Amino acid sequence: MPAPSRLAASVLRTQRPLAAAYLRAARTYSTKEPTLKERLVEIFPAEIEKVKKFKKEMGSTVIGEVKLEQAYGGMRGIKGLVWEGSVLDADEGIRFRGMTIHEVQKALPKAPGGEEPLPEALFWLLLTGEIPTESQTKAFSAELAARSEVPQHVKDLIDNSPATLHPMAQFSIAVTALESESSFTKAYEKGVNKKDLWLYAYEDSIDLIAKLPPIAARIYRNVFKDGKIAEVEADKDYGYNLAKLLGFSGNHEFVELMRLYLTIHSDHEGGNVSAHTTHLVGSALSSPFLSLSAGLNGLAGPLHGRANQEVLEWLIEMKKEIGDDITPASIEKYLWATLNAGRVIPGYGHAVLRKTDPRYTAQREFALKYLPDYDLFKLVSEIYQVAPKVLTEHGKTKNPYPNVDSHSGVLLQYYGLTEESFYTVLFGVARALGVLPQYIIDRALGLPIERPKSFSTEAYMKLVGYKP
Repeated sequence: MPAPSRLAASVLRTQRPLAAAYLRAARTYSTKEPTLKERLVEIFPAEIEKVKKFKKEMGSTVIGEVKLEQAYGGMRGIKGLVWEGSVLDADEGIRFRGMTIHEVQKALPKAPGGEEPLPEALFWLLLTGEIPTESQTKAFSAELAARSEVPQHVKDLIDNSPATLHPMAQFSIAVTALESESSFTKAYEKGVNKKDLWLYAYEDSIDLIAKLPPIAARIYRNVFKDGKIAEVEADKDYGYNLAKLLGFSGNHEFVELMRLYLTIHSDHEGGNVSAHTTHLVGSALSSPFLSLSAGLNGLAGPLHGRANQEVLEWLIEMKKEIGDDITPASIEKYLWATLNAGRVIPGYGHAVLRKTDPRYTAQREFALKYLPDYDLFKLVSEIYQVAPKVLTEHGKTKNPYPNVDSHSGVLLQYYGLTEESFYTVLFGVARALGVLPQYIIDRALGLPIERPKSFSTEAYMKLVGYKP
């Protein structure tokens, strides 16, 4: 049997209480296949040379134009970021390393007895462009479990936060406090060669991802439950442990939902607020902890990640208003009342997509399988039949179809996770799996600090020859 890797030995030194469990699991699943870190050592040199050559030969090529309305419209559609993990198409939705959500669901390794993809396998795919084998995924799951112990000062920080402080604020604070553990920051302060910084970015990122479930669960159990936290199981996968720590141990369907939820919410190109913010702050060589914390603060906004909370609140309001009269006529009336009051239909529309979000479809298929008779699911299904027509007639929405937020809260409600203000924290755990691979890649490629050019309105007027 192969000896444990150098990475395992590093874990043993730095996290001794849980490292023994990791080493046992690593021996169980160990093969001659490379670990994730070992595979990156093989991949990155060629990738760096490919990008160098591409920039040298094609760097002067014009790839788009910028209209004045884009500068005033949130830079929407401007081509200006590099994001390897995913590309968002207006018609077909997200592709993870070229694969649709449906293809990812089929191709990624599953847990024994499970049918949904393992989110840690998606992390591997986003970082390397490769599907990990089952044994590689199991070893990676074990490594994450072994690194999951949260420093006591971070636990104390969460425990001392008032229950009135929004769970997302607590989540961001806790991630920032993990900066005390940053090997990246310490390496930079010691003057480590910039070419080697990705190694420390990798270590911090894996540590951070490993610690997110116990941090999120501690916030949830403190604010909404009895404050008691279960233990991570060293031989279980990431989604299973998140479900268990939240207090849903033994509920196979909820565990499957967590695996699906974390996978489809992970990555959505680089221009969304949470992804772009993490990338931007990271470009200043802030650590993964500080960079993700900044991204989480963006995710907390109602126009981004907190939309899933707003959708559910709106659905519950509608249910109270129309009661059991879930008919197209009653729903259409309520939708028009919402729009005429100057509000939007939450869960509908998207900055890029122009068709139904495939992430919505994936959740709908899950609901049809496990909870077809749930009243809120039936309501969401009926809205899906009516809302596109109403929004098209309204004429102010470029995409009248549902997005990912239309469904996620309903599924969580069904299984008993009814606290809407916590939903964005789950989104944050998932988003880390999508943005941290790019953070590691950014450091490997040595991408520079991001610094776009800005103009005042007066300067723009001069630029375009406009005289008011």
